Amino acid sequence: MTTTLRPIEPLQHAADGSRSRRYQVCVNSRPVGRIHLGTRPDPGSTAARILDLRIDEPDRRRGRATVAALAAEEVARGWGCRRIETSVPAGAEPALRLTQALGYVLRNRSMSKALDGRPPELPDGSRGRPMTEAEYGPWKEAGLEGYAQDLLTRGVPEAEAYGRAAEDYLRCMPQGVASTGNLVSVLEHEGTRVGTLWLWLTDDRAFVYDVEADAAHRGRGHGRTLMLLAEAQTVAAGKPALGLNVFAGNVRAECLYESLGYETTTHHLYKPLL
Repeated sequence: MTTTLRPIEPLQHAADGSRSRRYQVCVNSRPVGRIHLGTRPDPGSTAARILDLRIDEPDRRRGRATVAALAAEEVARGWGCRRIETSVPAGAEPALRLTQALGYVLRNRSMSKALDGRPPELPDGSRGRPMTEAEYGPWKEAGLEGYAQDLLTRGVPEAEAYGRAAEDYLRCMPQGVASTGNLVSVLEHEGTRVGTLWLWLTDDRAFVYDVEADAAHRGRGHGRTLMLLAEAQTVAAGKPALGLNVFAGNVRAECLYESLGYETTTHHLYKPLL
Protein backbone atom coordinates (compact mmCIF):
# COMPACT_ATOMS: atom_id res chain seq x y z
CA MET A 1 0.00 0.00 0.00
CA THR A 2 1.16 3.54 -0.80
CA THR A 3 0.51 6.44 1.57
CA THR A 4 0.65 9.89 -0.02
CA LEU A 5 -0.31 13.49 0.71
CA ARG A 6 -2.83 15.05 -1.69
CA PRO A 7 -3.11 18.89 -1.58
CA ILE A 8 -6.68 20.10 -1.00
CA GLU A 9 -5.94 23.83 -1.28
CA PRO A 10 -3.38 26.12 -2.94
CA LEU A 11 -0.30 27.11 -0.97
CA GLN A 12 -1.43 29.85 1.42
CA HIS A 13 0.69 32.99 2.02
CA ALA A 14 -0.16 34.96 5.18
CA ALA A 15 0.55 38.63 5.81
CA ASP A 16 3.11 37.69 8.48
CA GLY A 17 5.24 35.87 5.90
CA SER A 18 4.27 32.34 6.88
CA ARG A 19 3.07 29.69 4.45
CA SER A 20 0.66 26.80 4.96
CA ARG A 21 -1.18 24.10 3.07
CA ARG A 22 -3.71 21.40 3.91
CA TYR A 23 -3.46 17.87 2.55
CA GLN A 24 -5.47 14.69 2.55
CA VAL A 25 -3.61 11.62 3.76
CA CYS A 26 -4.36 8.93 1.19
CA VAL A 27 -3.68 5.20 0.99
CA ASN A 28 -3.83 3.96 -2.61
CA SER A 29 -5.72 7.21 -3.41
CA ARG A 30 -8.28 6.54 -0.65
CA PRO A 31 -8.53 9.42 1.90
CA VAL A 32 -7.77 8.22 5.44
CA GLY A 33 -7.01 11.49 7.22
CA ARG A 34 -5.66 15.02 6.87
CA ILE A 35 -2.60 17.06 7.73
CA HIS A 36 -2.00 20.81 7.92
CA LEU A 37 1.58 21.95 7.37
CA GLY A 38 2.88 25.50 7.84
CA THR A 39 5.96 27.59 8.53
CA ARG A 40 6.92 29.98 11.30
CA PRO A 41 6.37 33.71 10.65
CA ASP A 42 9.57 34.71 12.46
CA PRO A 43 12.12 36.79 10.52
CA GLY A 44 14.48 34.49 8.63
CA SER A 45 12.85 31.35 10.01
CA THR A 46 13.59 28.02 8.34
CA ALA A 47 11.18 26.04 10.50
CA ALA A 48 8.13 24.13 9.31
CA ARG A 49 5.31 23.18 11.65
CA ILE A 50 2.86 20.31 11.66
CA LEU A 51 -0.20 22.28 12.72
CA ASP A 52 -2.61 19.36 12.69
CA LEU A 53 -2.49 15.65 11.86
CA ARG A 54 -5.53 13.41 12.12
CA ILE A 55 -6.16 9.89 10.89
CA ASP A 56 -9.72 8.60 10.60
CA GLU A 57 -10.65 6.09 13.29
CA PRO A 58 -10.94 2.99 11.03
CA ASP A 59 -7.37 3.55 9.77
CA ARG A 60 -5.63 4.28 13.07
CA ARG A 61 -2.91 2.05 14.54
CA ARG A 62 -1.77 1.01 11.05
CA GLY A 63 1.20 3.35 10.67
CA ARG A 64 -0.70 5.93 8.60
CA ALA A 65 0.28 8.84 10.87
CA THR A 66 3.94 7.81 10.81
CA VAL A 67 4.10 7.79 7.01
CA ALA A 68 2.13 11.04 6.79
CA ALA A 69 4.54 12.77 9.19
CA LEU A 70 7.53 11.54 7.20
CA ALA A 71 5.89 12.74 3.98
CA ALA A 72 5.36 16.15 5.62
CA GLU A 73 9.10 16.31 6.28
CA GLU A 74 9.75 15.90 2.56
CA VAL A 75 7.34 18.73 1.78
CA ALA A 76 9.09 20.91 4.36
CA ARG A 77 12.48 20.19 2.80
CA GLY A 78 11.03 21.25 -0.53
CA TRP A 79 10.05 24.54 1.08
CA GLY A 80 13.67 25.04 2.14
CA CYS A 81 13.06 24.35 5.83
CA ARG A 82 15.86 22.95 8.00
CA ARG A 83 13.79 21.81 10.94
CA ILE A 84 10.21 20.84 11.72
CA GLU A 85 8.20 21.48 14.87
CA THR A 86 4.94 20.29 16.35
CA SER A 87 2.89 20.63 19.53
CA VAL A 88 1.16 17.77 21.34
CA PRO A 89 -1.58 18.37 23.93
CA ALA A 90 -1.12 16.87 27.36
CA GLY A 91 -2.85 13.51 27.57
CA ALA A 92 -2.31 12.66 23.89
CA GLU A 93 0.19 9.94 24.76
CA PRO A 94 0.00 8.05 21.43
CA ALA A 95 0.84 11.27 19.54
CA LEU A 96 3.69 12.04 21.93
CA ARG A 97 5.14 8.54 21.52
CA LEU A 98 4.86 8.86 17.74
CA THR A 99 6.77 12.15 17.59
CA GLN A 100 9.50 10.86 19.86
CA ALA A 101 9.80 7.65 17.82
CA LEU A 102 10.25 9.82 14.71
CA GLY A 103 13.16 11.64 16.33
CA TYR A 104 11.44 14.76 17.64
CA VAL A 105 13.04 16.24 20.77
CA LEU A 106 11.12 17.97 23.55
CA ARG A 107 11.97 21.70 23.48
CA ASN A 108 9.59 23.11 26.10
CA ARG A 109 6.30 22.63 27.87
CA SER A 110 3.35 24.96 28.39
CA MET A 111 1.97 24.76 31.93
CA SER A 112 -1.03 26.32 33.64
CA LYS A 113 -2.65 26.66 37.05
CA ALA A 114 -6.24 27.59 37.88
CA LEU A 115 -6.43 30.13 40.72
CA ASP A 116 -9.16 30.29 43.35
CA GLY A 117 -9.37 34.08 43.60
CA ARG A 118 -7.44 34.34 46.87
CA PRO A 119 -4.04 36.04 46.49
CA PRO A 120 -1.22 34.15 48.22
CA GLU A 121 0.77 35.96 50.88
CA LEU A 122 4.46 36.63 50.31
CA PRO A 123 6.99 35.59 52.96
CA ASP A 124 7.79 38.13 55.65
CA GLY A 125 10.24 40.75 54.42
CA SER A 126 9.41 40.23 50.72
CA ARG A 127 7.54 42.68 48.53
CA GLY A 128 7.09 43.39 44.84
CA ARG A 129 7.37 46.82 43.23
CA PRO A 130 7.19 48.13 39.64
CA MET A 131 10.45 48.10 37.70
CA THR A 132 11.86 51.57 37.05
CA GLU A 133 12.84 52.95 33.65
CA ALA A 134 16.49 52.90 34.73
CA GLU A 135 16.26 49.19 35.56
CA TYR A 136 14.37 48.29 32.38
CA GLY A 137 17.20 48.70 29.84
CA PRO A 138 19.73 46.33 31.49
CA TRP A 139 16.93 43.86 32.32
CA LYS A 140 15.76 43.80 28.70
CA GLU A 141 19.26 43.29 27.29
CA ALA A 142 19.91 40.38 29.67
CA GLY A 143 16.53 38.89 28.82
CA LEU A 144 17.11 39.10 25.06
CA GLU A 145 20.44 37.34 25.38
CA GLY A 146 19.10 34.63 27.67
CA TYR A 147 16.08 33.97 25.44
CA ALA A 148 18.23 33.75 22.31
CA GLN A 149 20.66 31.37 24.04
CA ASP A 150 17.78 29.12 25.11
CA LEU A 151 16.65 28.91 21.48
CA LEU A 152 20.20 28.30 20.22
CA THR A 153 20.68 25.31 22.52
CA ARG A 154 17.46 23.82 21.16
CA GLY A 155 18.28 23.78 17.49
CA VAL A 156 17.30 27.28 16.33
CA PRO A 157 19.92 28.87 14.01
CA GLU A 158 21.73 31.88 15.50
CA ALA A 159 20.30 34.57 13.24
CA GLU A 160 16.78 33.25 13.72
CA ALA A 161 17.20 32.92 17.49
CA TYR A 162 18.28 36.53 17.96
CA GLY A 163 15.71 37.74 15.43
CA ARG A 164 12.88 35.92 17.18
CA ALA A 165 13.96 37.21 20.60
CA ALA A 166 14.04 40.81 19.38
CA GLU A 167 10.72 40.45 17.55
CA ASP A 168 8.98 38.94 20.59
CA TYR A 169 10.16 41.71 22.92
CA LEU A 170 9.11 44.40 20.44
CA ARG A 171 5.72 42.78 19.88
CA CYS A 172 4.99 42.38 23.59
CA MET A 173 6.56 45.58 24.93
CA PRO A 174 6.40 48.29 22.23
CA GLN A 175 6.38 51.03 24.89
CA GLY A 176 8.93 49.41 27.16
CA VAL A 177 8.11 49.02 30.82
CA ALA A 178 4.90 51.04 30.39
CA SER A 179 3.48 48.75 27.65
CA THR A 180 -0.23 48.00 28.06
CA GLY A 181 -1.02 44.54 29.40
CA ASN A 182 2.41 43.99 30.94
CA LEU A 183 3.50 44.07 34.57
CA VAL A 184 7.26 44.12 35.06
CA SER A 185 8.18 43.88 38.73
CA VAL A 186 11.19 43.74 41.01
CA LEU A 187 11.12 41.51 44.08
CA GLU A 188 12.81 42.89 47.15
CA HIS A 189 13.61 41.01 50.34
CA GLU A 190 14.34 43.11 53.41
CA GLY A 191 15.05 46.07 51.13
CA THR A 192 17.44 44.25 48.76
CA ARG A 193 16.57 43.47 45.15
CA VAL A 194 16.53 39.67 44.70
CA GLY A 195 14.69 38.99 41.42
CA THR A 196 12.44 40.12 38.59
CA LEU A 197 9.08 39.11 37.13
CA TRP A 198 7.43 39.83 33.76
CA LEU A 199 3.70 39.10 33.70
CA TRP A 200 1.55 39.45 30.59
CA LEU A 201 -2.23 39.90 30.98
CA THR A 202 -4.65 38.59 28.35
CA ASP A 203 -8.44 38.72 28.24
CA ASP A 204 -8.92 35.48 30.14
CA ARG A 205 -5.67 34.74 31.98
CA ALA A 206 -2.14 35.86 32.77
CA PHE A 207 1.14 34.45 31.50
CA VAL A 208 4.61 34.50 33.04
CA TYR A 209 6.95 35.62 30.26
CA ASP A 210 10.06 35.81 32.43
CA VAL A 211 10.85 35.08 36.06
CA GLU A 212 14.34 35.02 37.53
CA ALA A 213 16.02 35.30 40.89
CA ASP A 214 19.18 37.42 40.73
CA ALA A 215 22.34 35.30 40.58
CA ALA A 216 23.64 36.40 43.98
CA HIS A 217 20.38 35.46 45.69
CA ARG A 218 19.53 32.07 44.19
CA GLY A 219 18.88 28.98 46.25
CA ARG A 220 17.06 30.94 48.97
CA GLY A 221 13.45 30.43 47.94
CA HIS A 222 13.06 33.69 46.03
CA GLY A 223 12.00 31.87 42.86
CA ARG A 224 8.99 30.49 44.73
CA THR A 225 8.24 33.95 46.12
CA LEU A 226 8.36 35.41 42.60
CA MET A 227 5.77 32.86 41.48
CA LEU A 228 3.57 33.72 44.47
CA LEU A 229 3.88 37.36 43.44
CA ALA A 230 2.79 36.40 39.91
CA GLU A 231 -0.25 34.60 41.30
CA ALA A 232 -1.14 37.55 43.54
CA GLN A 233 -0.92 39.96 40.59
CA THR A 234 -3.03 37.61 38.45
CA VAL A 235 -5.76 37.48 41.09
CA ALA A 236 -5.63 41.27 41.53
CA ALA A 237 -6.14 41.64 37.76
CA GLY A 238 -9.23 39.41 37.95
CA LYS A 239 -7.78 36.59 35.86
CA PRO A 240 -8.72 32.99 36.72
CA ALA A 241 -5.55 31.20 35.57
CA LEU A 242 -1.81 31.67 35.22
CA GLY A 243 0.25 30.08 32.46
CA LEU A 244 3.96 29.75 31.81
CA ASN A 245 6.57 28.08 29.64
CA VAL A 246 9.45 25.93 30.85
CA PHE A 247 12.32 24.72 28.66
CA ALA A 248 13.19 21.03 28.74
CA GLY A 249 16.12 20.28 31.02
CA ASN A 250 15.45 23.16 33.43
CA VAL A 251 14.89 20.66 36.22
CA ARG A 252 14.89 23.17 39.08
CA ALA A 253 12.17 25.26 37.43
CA GLU A 254 10.14 22.18 36.47
CA CYS A 255 10.19 20.93 40.06
CA LEU A 256 9.22 24.36 41.39
CA TYR A 257 6.24 24.74 39.09
CA GLU A 258 5.00 21.22 39.72
CA SER A 259 5.29 21.72 43.48
CA LEU A 260 3.12 24.84 43.16
CA GLY A 261 0.40 22.93 41.33
CA TYR A 262 1.09 23.81 37.69
CA GLU A 263 0.10 21.16 35.16
CA THR A 264 1.40 20.54 31.67
CA THR A 265 -1.03 21.58 28.93
CA THR A 266 1.11 21.16 25.79
CA HIS A 267 4.43 19.58 24.78
CA HIS A 268 6.41 21.43 22.08
CA LEU A 269 8.91 19.36 20.07
CA TYR A 270 11.30 19.86 17.17
CA LYS A 271 13.40 17.79 14.77
CA PRO A 272 16.29 18.83 12.50
CA LEU A 273 15.72 18.10 8.81
CA LEU A 274 18.97 16.63 7.54
